[in-house]
Amino acid sequence: MATEAPAVSMDLVARTEARRQESSASLDSKERAKLGQYFTPAPAADFIASLARLDEAEPIRVLDPGAGAGSLTASVVGRILRLRPEARISVTACEIDPQLHDTLAATLEDCASTARELGGHVETSLVRDDFITWATQAEGLFAEDRGPFDLVIMNPPYKKLAAGSRERKAVTATCTETSNLYSAFMALGVHLLAPGGQLVAITPRSFANGPYFRPFRRYFLDRMHIDRVHVFEARNKVFADTDVLQENVIFSATRTDSPDRAPVTVSTSHSYSGDIRSRVVPYEEMVHPADPECFIHISADEEDTQLAATHSRLAATLPEANLQVSTGRVVDFRSKEHLRPDPVEGSVPLIYPLHMREGGISWPVPGAKKNNAIMLNADTEKMTFPSGHYVVVKRLSSKEEKRRVVSVVFDPDVIECERIGFENHVNVFHDGGQGLPKDLARGLCLWLNSTLLDRFIRRFSGHTQVNATDLRNLRYPSREQLCKMGQGWDSGVWLGQEKIDEVVEQNI
Repeated sequence: MATEAPAVSMDLVARTEARRQESSASLDSKERAKLGQYFTPAPAADFIASLARLDEAEPIRVLDPGAGAGSLTASVVGRILRLRPEARISVTACEIDPQLHDTLAATLEDCASTARELGGHVETSLVRDDFITWATQAEGLFAEDRGPFDLVIMNPPYKKLAAGSRERKAVTATCTETSNLYSAFMALGVHLLAPGGQLVAITPRSFANGPYFRPFRRYFLDRMHIDRVHVFEARNKVFADTDVLQENVIFSATRTDSPDRAPVTVSTSHSYSGDIRSRVVPYEEMVHPADPECFIHISADEEDTQLAATHSRLAATLPEANLQVSTGRVVDFRSKEHLRPDPVEGSVPLIYPLHMREGGISWPVPGAKKNNAIMLNADTEKMTFPSGHYVVVKRLSSKEEKRRVVSVVFDPDVIECERIGFENHVNVFHDGGQGLPKDLARGLCLWLNSTLLDRFIRRFSGHTQVNATDLRNLRYPSREQLCKMGQGWDSGVWLGQEKIDEVVEQNI
C-alpha cells in the first residue's frame, strides 16, 4: 500500500489545482479584491507544505483559516500521506465565500477518500463562516472545535481593517491590535496553536516593520520563534496567475515560551522551481533584542548582511545628529475651511507631494487638484513651521519611481514666506521645529536620495510607504559629513543619480 502513496497523494494535489483554476476563472475579480482573496497556486502550496514538521503524535490537527479551494490543505494532507500513508489527520478549513464552499467541500472529501484508499484517516470540518468571527466567538456546548492545533497553514486575505470595524475589535479583544486582515489571521493562528505547534504562512512582508504592525509584532515575537523565512527575488513570480505585486515571504514559526532563540534559516529563490539558496543567521540578527519597534530584519543573502554591517557603521542616529523627522501636520480633510486653491493675502504655502520636483519645491502649481495654500491664523499656526530650509520626503512612493525614498529641500531663498504648511502625505526633517542650516539640508537630501540609502530601506521594508518611524530607525552619516555632502551640491541645479552617489561615497 505504501508504494502507492506518492502517486495517489500527488493525484490529490493535481485534482485540487484543477478545481482552483476553475474557481479562479469563474469568480468575479472585483469580489475577490473586496474580500482580499488571492488563491494559492499549486507550487506555492507545495512549498508551504514542505516546511510543515510531521510529529509522531496523532491525530495531526491542522487548521487552514482562509482555505479558498483547499490548495494548502490538499498539499499538506498529500505530503503527510506520502510519508505516513496510515496517518490520522484532523482538518478544519474556514472559508467565508459561499461561492467556494462546494469546491472546498469537494477538496476535503477528496482528502478523506485518498486517506481511506491508503489506509489512513482524515477527519474534516468545513467552517462556512468568517474566520475571525469563528475564532473569536465564545465556544458553546455544541460549538465546533477551536483548537488547539498542531499546524496552522495559511495564505490569508490582504485587506486593511477599519479602526472601528467589528473584526478589528474582535481581534483586539482576543489577542492584539492590528490593522490588516492578514496580520489578524496570523495573530489568531498563533492564539489557536498548541504549545510547540507550527504556523506556516505566505504573507506580505510589510508586517516586518513600520508603526502600524508594531503591536502585532510584539504579540507574535513574544509567543513564536521564527524558524525559517523564504524570500522571492522576483515578486511577480509568487502569484504568477494574478496581478499581485506584493513583496511576499513564506515563513515558518513555532509556538514557544522559551527565551532561548535558535538560529534562523533564510532562503531565497527566483521562483518556486529555481535553485534555492539557504543560509543560517543568528536570531539576534533578525530580531534585535533591544529594539522597541520589534522590527524583523530579513537579510536575504550575504550581500544583505554586508549591507546591514555598513548601515550599523554609520556615524549617528537621528537624535545624535540633532535632527528630528515628523509627518506633515496639515490633514487637509480636517482643515478644509482654511485651505485655498491658490495663494491669497494672509495665506502661506501648503506643500503636497505634487510640489516636489528634482530636489526642490515647485510652488505654486496652478490648476492642481490639491490646494496650494493655507490661511495663517490662530487655528492653523500650530500646523505650520517657521520659514527655513527643510528636507521633505514623500510618504508614498509610486511604482514608477526608481527609489523608495524621494526627498527634496524646501528653500526659503526660492519661496519667500512667513511660515510653511506641510501636508500629511509628506515627512519633514527639522531641528526642534525649526529649519536646518542650508548645507546640512542639502547634504541630508542627497543622502536620502542615494542608492545606498535606498538599498538600506528596501532591506527591511516590504511596502512603498516611508513612515517617519522607518526614517527614525535608520542610522545616518554625522552632521559634519552631511554638511560636506551639501557643499558638493553648490548650485540650484539638481544632481543626477550617479553624481549623488559619488558625493555620498566621497564623504562616508
